Amino acid sequence: MILRDGVFLAMRAITAHRMRSGLTLLGIAVGIAAVILLTSIGEGVHRFVLAEFSQFGTNIIGVAPGRVKTGGAAPSGLPTSVRPLSFDDARALQRLPNVTAIGPVVFGNAEIEGNGRTRRTTVYGVNEDALQVFNMRVAAGQFLPRDEWEGARAFVVLGSTLKNELFGSGNALGAKLRTGGLQFRVVGVLAPKGQFLGIDLDDTAFIPTARAMELFNKEGLAEIHITYAEGADASKVAAAARAILTARHGREDFTLTTQADMMRTLGNILDILTMAVGALGSISLLVGGVGIVTIMTIAVSERTSEVGLMLALGARRGTILGLFLGEAVVLAALGGVAGLVLGFGLAQLIHLVIPALPVHTPVLYAVLAIVLASMIGLAAGVLPARRASKLDPVESLRAE
Repeated sequence: MILRDGVFLAMRAITAHRMRSGLTLLGIAVGIAAVILLTSIGEGVHRFVLAEFSQFGTNIIGVAPGRVKTGGAAPSGLPTSVRPLSFDDARALQRLPNVTAIGPVVFGNAEIEGNGRTRRTTVYGVNEDALQVFNMRVAAGQFLPRDEWEGARAFVVLGSTLKNELFGSGNALGAKLRTGGLQFRVVGVLAPKGQFLGIDLDDTAFIPTARAMELFNKEGLAEIHITYAEGADASKVAAAARAILTARHGREDFTLTTQADMMRTLGNILDILTMAVGALGSISLLVGGVGIVTIMTIAVSERTSEVGLMLALGARRGTILGLFLGEAVVLAALGGVAGLVLGFGLAQLIHLVIPALPVHTPVLYAVLAIVLASMIGLAAGVLPARRASKLDPVESLRAE
């Protein structure tokens, strides 16, 4: 029997019992729609989180004081002999091959007074390379000038939100701000950066690192960010940084993290979460599989005489097996297509109703959903099809 005739017979058998077939199709469709919807949300969140981290660039290596071990950090309050990171450490890293920028960073929370207003915000102590390190742009004025790090002038650059809160639509350049007993002159305003996982990146102020150490009474740097050239091997740059800091400190009492490794690890975790929610949705496909087993078992019972006639006319048992398996696969595939349309439509509807919720339907999961539906139909139809192919022609023709 040719494939076209087999599909025609399967469709005729399905349409002969529309209500029963429709309910079975609905079971498969709901399962596929659940898989598509959940994986769409999971993939959307995946892309959103990676995009949030990628806005700072991917060619960054971070160095923090203290060695993070598998067993966890030392209990708080206990004395530690960790050597703090210094400007000299940053200068040593700056001389490494393929390093394009160095960012010695200190940060904290402080109240800033200016233009008769006060606002508590995050203050970052950075150097002139922070624009490149943090992938920022200046909207007005300039960024911190290239001064000696230890003796940098008391200048401040404002994030767009902080500028609007203190100065509104007025000009902030040249204005004086006061924080923690220190006075700074505004030399620039940054272009809006947006939010990072719900944190307003524009509600910030940037001052020279040495001034931040004075403001927050810090003896060392909180972090050193290393930006390396595009195309350079991150592992080699990280190894060189680790070697030079270990030589300077006498031991590895710092933690070095590459942005590429972090993104890769984060991507793997999000991939697992996406597959997990997809697997949860696919559980509902079992209901559809049970429905196919039920309808095919009933079909074999109702069409016993038809099977007996086909066998009496010389049809091979393999043909009978193929007919019933084909009917199950067609039933599941139709349900899969309906579920795909339903799932994709629901995903887009959710995105329209809740624009903040990222939704992206991965093509791979859509294809896998259809394949899975067909496999479920094939698996669910095996036992009824085998039963049909093993019927005795004489006994089948006697069936009413």
